[in-house]
Amino acid sequence: MNNIHFIAIGGAIMHQLAIALQKKGYKITGSDDEINDPAKSNLAAAGILPEAHGWYPEKITNDLDAIVLGMHAKGDNPELLRAKELGIPIYSFPQYMYEVSKNKKRVVVAGSHGKTTITSMIMHILKEQGVDFDYMVGAKVAGFDSSVKLSEAPIIVLEGDEYPASVEEKKPKIFFYHPHISVLSGIAWDHINVFPTYEIYLQQFETYLRGMEAGASLYYNSEDGEVNKVVTSSAQHLKAVPYKMPKFHYENGDAVLDTENGPVKVSVFGRHNLLNMEAAVAVCVELGIDKADCYKAIASFAGAAKRLEKILETPEVVAYRDFAHAPSKLKATLDAVREAYPDRELIACFELHTYSSLNEQFLSEYGHSMDSADKAIVHFSHHAIELKGLPKLETEAVKKYFAREDLQVTDDKARLEDGVKGLLTGSQKPVCLLLMSSGTFDGIDWNSVVLQ
Repeated sequence: MNNIHFIAIGGAIMHQLAIALQKKGYKITGSDDEINDPAKSNLAAAGILPEAHGWYPEKITNDLDAIVLGMHAKGDNPELLRAKELGIPIYSFPQYMYEVSKNKKRVVVAGSHGKTTITSMIMHILKEQGVDFDYMVGAKVAGFDSSVKLSEAPIIVLEGDEYPASVEEKKPKIFFYHPHISVLSGIAWDHINVFPTYEIYLQQFETYLRGMEAGASLYYNSEDGEVNKVVTSSAQHLKAVPYKMPKFHYENGDAVLDTENGPVKVSVFGRHNLLNMEAAVAVCVELGIDKADCYKAIASFAGAAKRLEKILETPEVVAYRDFAHAPSKLKATLDAVREAYPDRELIACFELHTYSSLNEQFLSEYGHSMDSADKAIVHFSHHAIELKGLPKLETEAVKKYFAREDLQVTDDKARLEDGVKGLLTGSQKPVCLLLMSSGTFDGIDWNSVVLQ
């Protein structure tokens, strides 16, 4: 299976898999109707950037051993139709990841939140301890030059997403990985375009656990009530091990773990991140690393890109950006920053960007999620709403759903910039600015906003 064509090669993870396979000696081709950076530059550097945008059924020939189909491709895609006509094997991204990791020990991190961070933490510990492993993670991680690595390593660490695998295979991606070791980090309703009720969403995790091999290890967040329910109902055949919040304290804004081997100062903060750390340590201990060595290694973990990532620090302002977009993630991130910076004014800026967050049916889930901030702004773009085919959204409706009287809501980039500048200049004490979005806030240059 060495001649592979990628339909929708420009995806964040799709292009990384294409490059990883090329490094293994596979012949890779691909197509997409739009490819932006960083995928564009990465594919060009690897010599596999398609010559032109668009779909070209003539690229699909009997010489191909397999097709890898991205989520972005629709059912009527001409290349997909041609592949079906010729009977070429078609794999979704997760199906193909399983194909190339069948002979490895598979570690899968699942849950509604914390997946990227826990996966990154496991990767960091394994690397620090000199363990040979492969991986797939949904963000840029310090110390790793790509998001996907495939080699002859005996272990692979996979970030497990509950979103559907492809237009051809609508089951969640996590169903295809068949882990020997898994983490279940938390459950909070998300992706309402695919899972229209909370019950349907919850069922995906029950099915995932039931599908795991008897005797496989499951490390689960025992502080999450929904996780406990799912484990009780669906994990009786597994070696289910709970993890919980470690003992810790703060020293000058730094979190210090109180471990059985003494204090360990770590580079991340926030209760949710320290909980994530416990999951990562538990997995690495099962993989053969001494617990004390795990804590020693994790001390230098600085976080994954856009996961409470510090982007600016002056005497007056420290600014972080975070991927938080679901209500539970928003609240956890705000609580973490509030706890770490109790003496600063906390200004929180959140962009509604996902299908769920821009859907008025879901907005009530955000009620009181920004209460921890001293000042708060919520921004959305009408263009993003149009692209997702959703009904129009009014700023007053957004304000009502967040249930915060002094909340500023903006639907214009210039107004957002002015709003943040106004809050920064109006503050009487040092500020912590928290920017939360899975998007880009319409491409705002926050340095120019903060440093003016």
